[in-house]
Amino acid sequence: MADRKPFLLRLDPEVLRAMQRWAADELRSLNGQIEYVLRNELKEEGRLGKKSPIPRPPPDGERP
Repeated sequence: MADRKPFLLRLDPEVLRAMQRWAADELRSLNGQIEYVLRNELKEEGRLGKKSPIPRPPPDGERP
């Protein structure tokens, strides 16, 4: 498993409660859920690793 680096994160209480519920729904720890959500967004934006960005569909009404 890759090394982990501790990081202090301050969240709005409402966001924290929502993340806790989501983590419980998916049987993950809160930390695991936060990392899962961040990793998915980073992949979607093409900002994770050395892979090329994932192509996004064009906005409605536009052709590629």
